[in-house]
Amino acid sequence: MNGNLLDLLTLLAIALPLFAGFTIYLWPRGDRYLALGTGLGSVGYALQLLWSNSPRELQLLDSFGVTLLTDALSGFFILTNALVTLAVLFYCWNSNKSAFFYTQLVILHGCVNGAFVCADLMSLYVALEVVSIATFLLITYPRSDRSLWIGLRYLFVSNTAMLFYLIGAALVYQANSSFAFTSLSGAPPEAIALIFMGLLTKGGIFVSGLWLPLTHSESEAPVSALLSGAVIKVGIFPLARFALLVSEVDPLVRWFGVATALLGVGYAVFEKDAKRMLAFHTVSQLGFVLAAPEVGGFYALTHGLVKAALFLIAGVLPSRNFKDLQQQPLHFPIWIALAIASFSISGFPLLSGFGAKVLTMKNLLPWQVIGMNIAALGTAISFAKFIFLPSGSAPAQTVKPGFWSAIALLLGGLLIANGIYYEAYTWGNTIKPLATIALGWLLYYVIFRRLAIKLPRVIETFEHLIGLMSLTLVALFWMVLT
Repeated sequence: MNGNLLDLLTLLAIALPLFAGFTIYLWPRGDRYLALGTGLGSVGYALQLLWSNSPRELQLLDSFGVTLLTDALSGFFILTNALVTLAVLFYCWNSNKSAFFYTQLVILHGCVNGAFVCADLMSLYVALEVVSIATFLLITYPRSDRSLWIGLRYLFVSNTAMLFYLIGAALVYQANSSFAFTSLSGAPPEAIALIFMGLLTKGGIFVSGLWLPLTHSESEAPVSALLSGAVIKVGIFPLARFALLVSEVDPLVRWFGVATALLGVGYAVFEKDAKRMLAFHTVSQLGFVLAAPEVGGFYALTHGLVKAALFLIAGVLPSRNFKDLQQQPLHFPIWIALAIASFSISGFPLLSGFGAKVLTMKNLLPWQVIGMNIAALGTAISFAKFIFLPSGSAPAQTVKPGFWSAIALLLGGLLIANGIYYEAYTWGNTIKPLATIALGWLLYYVIFRRLAIKLPRVIETFEHLIGLMSLTLVALFWMVLT
């Protein structure tokens, strides 16, 4: 495709959702159709990026202005955002959601797209701040006391993190007279530490991201699906981009990837609440994306589709408590959808989760291998909780009219995306994931199914979240300096 046309499409992928969002105020009856158009447009644009597979940089204004960078990594993340947004739209199509909800949905969609093509620190800052506001409005949409507190908690933590980020960006500019991502290579250590602090918190990475489980688990099902499937990735995308552009920070990104994968799965295997288990596992899977940044886009796509499907399914389960779920059979079609998504995220062949895990494992450094294999085993143990739930002749469960169309889109995406890395299908690549899954199921059935360990939630409380951010910042200073 002509480079100028691709540049125009890049600008439209950001601007059109924002325009559509404001148009909904003037034409409320067209809210769902405008949202549908923006989602389909993003799908087309993302596929074009993946097809062209050639990086392109777009410089707007001057060195003080905006730098955009598009490539296959951007394409995977934008496609994730588009498909998850469309699934949420289908789920809510026949609901009583107001035009305000769809306005925030498409504005959020456009800003997330913008974050995935930014290549300068200030443009990224603006995109992340608008994402925070739109996310807050979606979390608090029910207007209950609980949703308002969860939303305000998220907004305060996010704004605190972005304050660290902004100070770091200013220090980068002071050192190099540029906000470009590549300026990190000559930036002072404190600037890198502050920027990483902001993005680690924003992306739900390691202990500074422990705001995520409560926020994602207590939101409405479609909002939880959107947050875990697409929105949370605005914090990890820049970290992956940094690792690819600046070799000095690549080990730091990979270290946090492994640590986050282990932290999240460590909580998930003991969690007895279905939505909280999914939220902790979002933390873990974000670590997989960062552990191998060069192939993180494919893993982000697979995780986004799976996690959006799982949160939508969790919203129709008769209970969030695994003990209760083990006592009553699920309606068989619901169990089938739950099992397919769980198989994919566990790395079972014929679904894209298999190829994504194989590709990620092949791109690990030697010191990462043991930790990531433990995290993969923990994933199999965690999702055995869903796979071994009883199913059968239970009465049909009431679901929203758009539920099955959303699930069909997401699970169908997992099947189609399976062809992205078809080279994964060798005997050697297939035996290891199957053995890991089998061992995980065995450990769950023999040990973890009977355990009643309840991990403390004290570090998830609001006051401790800020303290954890401070401790992470101290650790970052030490890591960058050494």
